[in-house]
Amino acid sequence: MKGRTITENKKAYRNYEITDTFEAGLVLLGTEVKSMRSGGVNLKESYAKIVNGELFLVGCHIAPYSHGNMMNHDPERPRKLLMKKREIQRLIGKITERGFTVVPLKMYFNDRGLAKVQLGLGKGRTHSDKRAVIRERDVKRELEREMRRY
Repeated sequence: MKGRTITENKKAYRNYEITDTFEAGLVLLGTEVKSMRSGGVNLKESYAKIVNGELFLVGCHIAPYSHGNMMNHDPERPRKLLMKKREIQRLIGKITERGFTVVPLKMYFNDRGLAKVQLGLGKGRTHSDKRAVIRERDVKRELEREMRRY
C-alpha cells in the first residue's frame, strides 16, 4: 500500500480484535477532498454500516474546508464506501452471523491520488479483554528481553 496516510484510528486495535482487513474507496465532495489533503479528518467514533446492500461510513468527521463558501459539505454526513458486491455480501454474512463490526482503521490517498479507507472486521473487546492483551504483550516483551540477554 503506497500513498500518503491521512489519519489512523489508533484505538481500533485496542477496542476491537481485528481479524480481517479490506480496502474501500470513498464517494466524496470536492471540499471534502481538499479538507482531507489538509488533514482535517477524525475516525475515532466511526464505523461502517450496511444499508440496502450498500456500505456507508458513519460518524467520520471531515472538517469543513477553510476556503469553502456556503456550498461547503456537512462534516458528519454518511459517506458511501465503494467495494465489490461480492465483498459486501461476504461482510454482510460475517456481521449478521457472528456479530462482527466493520471499523475504519486508516484513511489514505493511494499512489494514483484516490481516497481510500482500510476497514477492519473485528469483535469488540471488553475491559477485561483489553487488560489481558496488555498483560500478554508485557510478558512477551519480558521474554524477548531475557532471550536477548543470553
